[in-house]
Amino acid sequence: MSSSTWTPAALSSEARPLSGTCWRLVEAQHRISTLKLVDTVEEQAILEEQIQATKPPLPAGGERLHYLLSTPFRYGAFYPTGSRFRRAGLTEGVFYAAEESRTAVAEIVFYRLLFYAESPDTPWPANAAEYTAFSAAYGTPKSVDLTKGRLAKDTAVWTHLTVYTACQALADSARAAGIAIVRYRSVRDPRRGANLALLTVEAFARPKPINQQTWHIRLSATGAQAICEAPKAGMTFDRRVFAADPRIAKLRWTRTGR
Repeated sequence: MSSSTWTPAALSSEARPLSGTCWRLVEAQHRISTLKLVDTVEEQAILEEQIQATKPPLPAGGERLHYLLSTPFRYGAFYPTGSRFRRAGLTEGVFYAAEESRTAVAEIVFYRLLFYAESPDTPWPANAAEYTAFSAAYGTPKSVDLTKGRLAKDTAVWTHLTVYTACQALADSARAAGIAIVRYRSVRDPRRGANLALLTVEAFARPKPINQQTWHIRLSATGAQAICEAPKAGMTFDRRVFAADPRIAKLRWTRTGR
């Protein structure tokens, strides 16, 4: 069966239970961005509540979740460009995560480099940026794994570097079949770790993040370096790591700044 014919009924036959923990990275600035606008932490709490009230609504069940888990599912906001399992426009949200924090780091490094590839006149940042990696528990009776079984026959389609049409169509069929999670191979992680696309707020087994790590990521003309404070870990991404992607292949590495 080709990727273009994965109907909801066909996907249901591949569905299996899946549970565990996943990792996602966000800029650490999310914790303090509003603090500079107020004089006390009590005022910050009130401001954060007011900001939350102005945001697009969450789907049913999303109100029970910590905002780090629920944010990708806010409806009513226009999604400017499509991603692997989400179409552009006013579409249902997807929580993208990885089975390991190192895979999540590789993903965010790629997208930071992609930003600079698409903004050739922007200088490299002078300092390393701080990110918070957080883990979340998930569990569902219905998931599909694109790395196994009949679905793995279309690996070349699922792992295309720039074309997401087939994955988006599969996500549509998965939602129609009541499938909550899609497990797939990361094409950004040099070690090809596994990613997860959580298609619904019901996929979370706990309402709050479980663990956190602090990562510092430095971008420069030589590539990127990522360092975790605790547990101690480090990763290096030289110019060749993401060069298979034509957008990164065109990146102008030599520019003003570090």
